[in-house]
Amino acid sequence: MFTTTDVATKRGILQYREERFTGIRCRISPERVKRHTSQTLTFPRDSADCPFCEQNIFSITPVFPDGKRILVGESVTFPNMFPFAEGHTVTVITRAHTVPEFTRAQIADALRAQIESLLRYGGYPSINWNYLPSAGASILHPHMQGISDRCPTWLVERYLCAGKEYRAKIGASYWDAVREQERSSDRFLFGDEILWSAHAVPVGEREVRGILPISSLKELEDYMEPLSEGILRIITFYRNLGTQAFNMSIYCCRDESEDFSAFCSLISRINPNPLSTSDSAFMERMHCEPVIMTLPEEMGEMYRDQN
Repeated sequence: MFTTTDVATKRGILQYREERFTGIRCRISPERVKRHTSQTLTFPRDSADCPFCEQNIFSITPVFPDGKRILVGESVTFPNMFPFAEGHTVTVITRAHTVPEFTRAQIADALRAQIESLLRYGGYPSINWNYLPSAGASILHPHMQGISDRCPTWLVERYLCAGKEYRAKIGASYWDAVREQERSSDRFLFGDEILWSAHAVPVGEREVRGILPISSLKELEDYMEPLSEGILRIITFYRNLGTQAFNMSIYCCRDESEDFSAFCSLISRINPNPLSTSDSAFMERMHCEPVIMTLPEEMGEMYRDQN
């Protein structure tokens, strides 16, 4: 399902990886970890002016056309004030401005609220989470964002095309082939119905994907508990490796489809730091070809060592 090309350099092996049916590529350079770019976590100062804290959220944030917000557990969901999608919603996950760790209920409730908000729009939906400023969060208070557009995002479109091309050429499901490959690989982490593994051609550092046996957003509700549990296990995995910041996306098809599987992707990000050191540079931003330090095949062993 992917190709690997090794190139010898003075400092070790550089790998070029590419998914056969999507064309997605990355470069893996394990030697770059020796640059010691990891940062000790520095939290930004709390702010009494946070619009997502209890004293402000119901007076500052907007409401849906029915004049209401969506309340599920601790979570509060409302339209994004500055949308960049046809449907764009925000779910504040916790009442607290910062939390030492998340609970499964907090994650599940936030996901349920996101689903409810996105089902109001047609199109291709995704649920997304930037955790901490170094991962792109403009507000420290934990929150998810849902987007939905009439056209799929670039990544979803690649996998929609891959699923159709694979079925046309092979006569079988692309996603069944991926699940079979990952289950028997060193990249496998855990899970059966939702299969979690380090992705072979990662789009970001330490990417982990959980592949669901469904395709559409409306089917996702039935998997809230195992999905939330899996997300928490990956967050804990990252934290045990010294990384607090992360990005998460859950990708869904517009409708039920035999050629697409919904999946959850997480990548670890550099910790917030006083110098604003970034882990995203010209290769990631200008060439759309990320440079990765951690071999996906080593992540299975790293996960098992923790468990």
